[in-house]
Amino acid sequence: MTGVREGAGLELRSALESPAASARLHAALNAGIRPDPEHVEVLVRRCAVEPDFFVRDMLSWALTRHDVALTVERLLDELGSDVPQGRSQALHTLSKIGDARTWPAITTALLTDEDDEVARTAWRTAAGLVPEGRETGLAETLATQFDRGDGEVQRSLSRAFVALGAAVLPVVERAITARDAGVRTHALATKRLMQHPDEGFDAAIAEARRTVALRGAPLVEE
Repeated sequence: MTGVREGAGLELRSALESPAASARLHAALNAGIRPDPEHVEVLVRRCAVEPDFFVRDMLSWALTRHDVALTVERLLDELGSDVPQGRSQALHTLSKIGDARTWPAITTALLTDEDDEVARTAWRTAAGLVPEGRETGLAETLATQFDRGDGEVQRSLSRAFVALGAAVLPVVERAITARDAGVRTHALATKRLMQHPDEGFDAAIAEARRTVALRGAPLVEE
């Protein structure tokens, strides 16, 4: 890593404010090729407002090229940002870095964030970084999110359960007995994906809907 170059942060900030996405992409690439401590703050701040997906991904890559201690500390602070994109992009970048300090920072508030993109990124990051033996506790929190959002959101939650593996299957099976038909359907689809991961979410959710419709009532009576 290079030493601090006076004005490097200002130069990068100016380049990342270009109206051309291609110019911003090039600036982010250069920031990763030639890392500088002054870049970290600029890159993190830009992640929160950058409208282009490919530029955001390059910004994350550039951050992974910087000093881990400095970068992770700043990204962990960003998890408390008032800007949803700032939170989600910080989680995304932390998942790429894979630092152990990230796991305890993935709070229930992030896993249940009102912003779908933040929550989806938190699910994926947590499933990838959960310490051995903590899978069930994570799954219990994730289970509160069954039937949330549209198909893409639900697909993301199911993928998180698949990543956690067979150890969390009992949590999914309990959700299958829920009174809410939507929760039962999503949980059934998730169980099917855990058992047949190559099937695909669309097929799994369609089969789950048929099953719930045929049963026509809660699976467990009070």
